[in-house]
This record gives sequence, structure tokens and C-alpha cells, in this order.
Amino acid sequence: MTSDLETPESRQALTRLVTRLFDRWELDTTIQLNLLGLSESDQAQLIRCRRGEPLSTSRDMLDRVGWLLAIYKTLRLLFPQNPELRSQWIKRRNRAFADRTPLEEMTEHGLSGITKVSRYLEDQRGR
Repeated sequence: MTSDLETPESRQALTRLVTRLFDRWELDTTIQLNLLGLSESDQAQLIRCRRGEPLSTSRDMLDRVGWLLAIYKTLRLLFPQNPELRSQWIKRRNRAFADRTPLEEMTEHGLSGITKVSRYLEDQRGR
């Protein structure tokens, strides 16, 4: 039995969600590649994703996308009336990350930084 994430259609839906998230967060290409666990030489893969091709079946990439979407979902729950704050929160300095931005935490520490930011937000939400 295959998991839902193994179908191209489900990965394509995830691709649309994460690229829209990157647009909302106004991230440049280099940062988008970093958050997906790709190198700068993988720009073609990101371009293909933006053209509608599904994400790869890489467990690392799918995990990263899942955590990134969880971050945005929690931001929506924490700031339901403030879409601007939801979009800018990752670029604001935060004492929880040694007065750095959540985005810096995520780009410098990869998957562990992304999970740290997500868990921090869940804690703020009181879960």
C-alpha cells in the first residue's frame, strides 16, 4: 500500500502550498532552496515546481515541507486577524532564537531549525 505522499497528485498539491507560502513570506530563491534542503545548483528543480511539477519523493524534502506548512498553520491560529504579521513573523527578531529571526534559525540549522521554530510556535499556542 502506498502512502498518500507517494502519489504525484498529492505531492503536486503540497508543491502548490509551499510555493504560495514562499511567496507570502517573500523569500528569495536561495532561501527557498535552502528551506527545501536543495543546493543553489538545484534551481531548475524549484523552477519546475513553480511550473506545476510535484515535489520529489525525498523524505527529507517532504519532512521539511510538512514542518514549514505546520509553521504557517500555527501562525494562522496565533494571528487569525493579522495576515501581515503571519507573513512577517519569520523575519522578526525573537529572543527565543538568541535575538535572531526564525528564518535565520531555519536556514542556518536546516531541518532541525525548522522543527525548532515549529515546536516553539506550538508551545506559544499552548499545546
